[in-house]
Amino acid sequence: MVKRKYTTYEYIKLGVEILMIGREKELAQIENLYNRDCFEFLVMYGRRRVGKTTILQEFSDRHRVIFYSAQEKNDSLNLQDFSRTVQQYFDGRFIAPFQTWEDAFAYVTDHSGNERTMIIIDEFPFMAGPNPSIKSMLQHEIDHKWKKQNIFLLLCGSSVSFMVNDIMGYESPLYGRKTSSMEVQPFDYLDSARFFPDYSYEEKLTAYGILGGVPRYLNAFSPKQCIKDNIEKEILANGAFLNDEPMMLLRMELREPNIYNSILEAIARGYNKVTEIADCIHEEKSKCSKYLLTLLTIRLVEKRMPCGEPSGSKKTIYTLTDNFYRFWYHYIFANKSYYEMLGEADAAEEIIGDISNFMGIAFEDICRQYLIRQARLKKLPFVPAEIGKWWGNNPVIKAQDDVDILALNRKRTEGIFCECKFTNKPMPMAEYDDLVIAAKAFPDTMKKHLMFISKGGFSAPVRRRAEDEGTVLLTAEDLFAE
Repeated sequence: MVKRKYTTYEYIKLGVEILMIGREKELAQIENLYNRDCFEFLVMYGRRRVGKTTILQEFSDRHRVIFYSAQEKNDSLNLQDFSRTVQQYFDGRFIAPFQTWEDAFAYVTDHSGNERTMIIIDEFPFMAGPNPSIKSMLQHEIDHKWKKQNIFLLLCGSSVSFMVNDIMGYESPLYGRKTSSMEVQPFDYLDSARFFPDYSYEEKLTAYGILGGVPRYLNAFSPKQCIKDNIEKEILANGAFLNDEPMMLLRMELREPNIYNSILEAIARGYNKVTEIADCIHEEKSKCSKYLLTLLTIRLVEKRMPCGEPSGSKKTIYTLTDNFYRFWYHYIFANKSYYEMLGEADAAEEIIGDISNFMGIAFEDICRQYLIRQARLKKLPFVPAEIGKWWGNNPVIKAQDDVDILALNRKRTEGIFCECKFTNKPMPMAEYDDLVIAAKAFPDTMKKHLMFISKGGFSAPVRRRAEDEGTVLLTAEDLFAE
């Protein structure tokens, strides 16, 4: 297959330039496995739009590989396409489709010599879904032939549950055969900001709060347009890619999207406990738990507990993992008819006017990512064993309290207490006092480090007190410092 050459502009639009910055680890892992002179089997997976295929295309541009992308076709057509791909790779021409998948895999076995042979099958669930026996055929070929050959097999898929359970699960024929696995994650806020080189620090953070780190969503926004115009033209406009993207993906992934829609909207509106979600959507708690488990599996929802709590804590809450889903269900899904009457331009103006309130949760996540980066660089007072939000009873004030980010060392003798504010006004002294009081919920024997991260900066009294007490004050700009 002849590879198309892209112009510099096309590479930027495709996100390849970003890929080279943000996907070095993934490419290096594949490269490392490719350079070994033995059988390797990598299972690669991740939610849709996260950029798996782009990573594989970039890798295949560097090496001669068998690259087959399965499609939602019947089994015979997938076999025909796979036959064409492998025959063109080995013989330079397509003769005829193989009669069976066993014949196709045996052909690869017979034609693989001493040189490295890499087989990439993208969207493997589309191939093995219509014909589950393919997994057993692959298992047989691996066990009897490929383990002794210089073959590198890479199976990739967007159906996380399929890749985890049907490929790597205990009951799968391929269980125990993989030599490595890779879950491709969305970009963090720092890599996502590279999509918008001319944006201000605040705009870069806001874009991430709206779109998250999914490359396809980031590419949908034009870096030459302001955020309000992007919301108007790339989200609110009828027919825009992002206008109904979450709904489209739910229909592709799930059988009953209506119930899932209701659950996702409830979480986006702040109903985070199973009981609260069930009451909000008028469904039984047991039914909600079942649907939440599915959303956990496809990585749209995650369970969180207060930092420092044991794994069996009953304080579990559910949050949306994807910023764009949270934005879409918070604004678009809940107000679709209203926005249509209001008009796209005025609706975008209204959303922008409220965006600071929406950004609170996203900004906490951004700050947590920053602390994790600093920990890896050994720039924190200690390397945290646990990090996350804390909420619970504060015996000092005899009421519920919370800390936006709490980081604890392994022995819990030292902690970082961080408050995050995404407001335009300088942070006042009252916020400083609130964090001091919240920290008192933890033992006096603990060494405590206070930190504040405020987009709007800090009042003069706060700056003076922080200097006297050794408290760290950071602004939006500091989050991007090297």
